[in-house]
Amino acid sequence: MALRDVHKGAYTDIALDRVLQKVKLPDTDRRLVTELVYGCTRRQRTLDAFIDQLGKKKSHQQPKDLRTILHLGLYQLQYQERIPESAAVNTTVQLARENGFSGLTGFVNGLLRQYIRLEKKENQTNNDQESSLSSFLCVQSSDPIERLGILYSFPDWIIQVWVEQFGLAQTEQLCLWMNKTPAIDLRVNLLRTSTEQVEAALTSDGVAFQQLPLLPQALRLISNAGPIQNLPGYHEGWWTIQDSSAQLVSYLLDPQPGEVVIDACAAPGGKTTHIAELMRDEGKIFACDRTFSRLKKLQENAQRLKLKSIEICTGDSRNMPQFQNTAHRVLLDAPCSGLGTLHRHADARWRQTPKTVEELSVLQKELISHTSTFVKENGVLVYSTCTLHPKENEDVVSSFLAENPNWEIEPPNPDSPVGVHFTPQGWIKVLPHQQNMDGFFMVRLRKTKNER
Repeated sequence: MALRDVHKGAYTDIALDRVLQKVKLPDTDRRLVTELVYGCTRRQRTLDAFIDQLGKKKSHQQPKDLRTILHLGLYQLQYQERIPESAAVNTTVQLARENGFSGLTGFVNGLLRQYIRLEKKENQTNNDQESSLSSFLCVQSSDPIERLGILYSFPDWIIQVWVEQFGLAQTEQLCLWMNKTPAIDLRVNLLRTSTEQVEAALTSDGVAFQQLPLLPQALRLISNAGPIQNLPGYHEGWWTIQDSSAQLVSYLLDPQPGEVVIDACAAPGGKTTHIAELMRDEGKIFACDRTFSRLKKLQENAQRLKLKSIEICTGDSRNMPQFQNTAHRVLLDAPCSGLGTLHRHADARWRQTPKTVEELSVLQKELISHTSTFVKENGVLVYSTCTLHPKENEDVVSSFLAENPNWEIEPPNPDSPVGVHFTPQGWIKVLPHQQNMDGFFMVRLRKTKNER
């Protein structure tokens, strides 16, 4: 069972893929299994709260596999409108029986039936699902952080970080957005085709999509498209998958044909290949990463997109003195906690902790200090992350600027796709619930002179 492996520490996508490879399922069943595994992982705090409310024993006191089985039943009842209540209850009871809990099938049946009765009672008094859920869980507590954490299934510390930046109302909207199924965005490779040609091919294949304003290469899929490699143009290198907010990073870097560019933490290569496309594949891009297996993925993608200007460099960017003062532009898309992309990684909200954020911020400061030496005088460094934590974003940049007076923040070109997201402080912060794309932080820094 994929969820059993996730609870033992496996990454959700890997655990799910392992199960789906063993069992051949029709596409509809694969989608349902995927939704249940991701949904139960994402919503586990809320599902535990249901068990705490309804069972004589708290969720953490239940046998581990039984807790997982209860999660599956409760998730279907609360979040899956297409599954009839009777089917959700019966399959969960059967799952308990098949996994060594024959003596507890009455408990499972009773807990789920009690949930259905209480939910109906709450729905009669609350039309709004979240209000009904909040009332049902008795989380109208005096602690608004805990209330949001239980209601939307996040650790309290993440809620706290967001509330301090955005306030309670905005944080609630952000939590709602982070629990939605993530969109798939394509980035059209304009060196191989046109947006119009890709649109025509998708339309011919019956794949629904929408254009994204201000992003000339982006198309968002709005229907289930099946396996990505089966979409028209994939093998021809017409497009690659890249979220729209990640596309903004390369526009902020604004690489020019013929330049030398270093992508310091390049794998798996979405931004690297975008840089090559923006440079018309003219010049040299050094794609650095310390993980060879992830760089191999970058190499395969570059070959599919038919890009020639990328050179792979395996190693830690902190140990590459050969690049000192060699690049016109450097991209540091730093390793981060990923708090802007929690909707894509169901288990990430449970993996990250305040301690991992502290460790990452130390690494990020080291990386920006080292990679800044790669930049020629009057060159550009773009620092970016896909997190929404000040310690990994604003604090890293402020600390770097305080220690390096020969650097300054440079605003993007107003006509750039990035221009509309520019803040008074000088950096760009993409908020998912406002811009409807992954959460990102990015800033463009200019080296005014070499240090003496």
